[in-house]
Amino acid sequence: MSSVFARKALLQKGWADNVRLNIRDGRIEGIDTDAKPEATDVVTGCVIPGLCNAHSHAFQRALAGHTERRSPDGHDNFWSWRERMYDLAGAMDARTLRAVARQAYTEMLVSGYTTVAEFHYLHRESGNDNTDEAMFDAICDAAEESGIRLMYVPVLYERAGFDKPDPEEQQRLFALDLRSFLQHHARAREKCGERIGVGIGAHSLRAVSHESMTEIARAGAEAGGPIHIHVAEQQREVDQCLAANGRRPVRWLLENFDIGSQWCLVHATHMDADEVRTLAQSGAVVCLCPSTEANLGDGFFPLHDFLSHGGRIAIGSDSHISINPFEELRWLEYGQRLVKQSRNIASLRNSHVGRELFERTLEGGAQASGQTPVGLCIGAAADLVALYDEDPMLVGHDDETRLDALVFSGFRLPIERVMVHGEWRVIDGDHIDQMAARDGFAASLERLGGSA
Repeated sequence: MSSVFARKALLQKGWADNVRLNIRDGRIEGIDTDAKPEATDVVTGCVIPGLCNAHSHAFQRALAGHTERRSPDGHDNFWSWRERMYDLAGAMDARTLRAVARQAYTEMLVSGYTTVAEFHYLHRESGNDNTDEAMFDAICDAAEESGIRLMYVPVLYERAGFDKPDPEEQQRLFALDLRSFLQHHARAREKCGERIGVGIGAHSLRAVSHESMTEIARAGAEAGGPIHIHVAEQQREVDQCLAANGRRPVRWLLENFDIGSQWCLVHATHMDADEVRTLAQSGAVVCLCPSTEANLGDGFFPLHDFLSHGGRIAIGSDSHISINPFEELRWLEYGQRLVKQSRNIASLRNSHVGRELFERTLEGGAQASGQTPVGLCIGAAADLVALYDEDPMLVGHDDETRLDALVFSGFRLPIERVMVHGEWRVIDGDHIDQMAARDGFAASLERLGGSA
């Protein structure tokens, strides 16, 4: 058993002073408050629960910063960005994916994410038509080497669009038939363990048929893990779904499937008022990715209305143009302020926006990754983040405003240590294997050459 002594800790019931967390076999076995440090304790300042990065495309970390040049016709959008992403995917092999994912996961840990939900559809290596497990193994190896907790979400991608039953040439690295996909899901579940969970997903309504969606929902219900899907990210998708199905994407999902707490809908940017209300009341979680949604020009999620109807949210770094959970929360709120020309939009159950956003995404991220119990409590995974309590970002703040400062100050994060499953992966602000991750990443980008 090991122990962590924190001068402040954010427990389920709120902030507490002088807290000792007793840890055994990767979980919190006991919590003492108003304690005194003992000789064998690791003594820290403020301890908070680690967050889940609920939507990741790890391979896209190699694309960050490489798509910010205006095209000759000046009409740059999600769909033109997607062509660059396809070029990168077409150059990926398992060795490269492992190194790129390891760097992304290392950066997640340093910024306070302790779990990642990897939304994985890059099932084949470039130049390899076989559907072996090399790419899946690369993701698992990257998670193990970095130390992050992994929720692996294999994703079906079988067609190019509502009216295009076959994948395009660039999409063949993603595409699987339903039978092969379900076999892969079953094999992946055999790797489940303390640090690797397995969900299931469909890329989007445009990329998966109704029949296959039905089988994915059935398999997900039987397995009991989370079910993830991109939905209504772009207005063009909404228009195409209306033309093909006579319903908007979120409405079609709600009418055709038992959408509930197992489901994680990613983006859900373009909804009408009825979709917002019904989805919020369904118990499903929506994963929002503000930095990527802004980068791609997706639009603004109707946050206030969704939360006011009881909606649940998680956050993700998606394409990894930014890897910082507190920046995601900041820009989630700032986007709403710009739209509504008002302030403190997300403060529906707590007058302090930073704390409310943190607590909502802690709960929603745990739901999206199938983790219970949530937060720093007995029986929970020992996944925690220790903050320097004397850092200028936090000095002068109390229990009421500490999380507001963390979300809205916008300076270098005051993270001292990060623990996953009872093991320190970040010490003194640095990942314990950061140089190995950096060297591997640099070598991978050199191999990719002009594809990144």
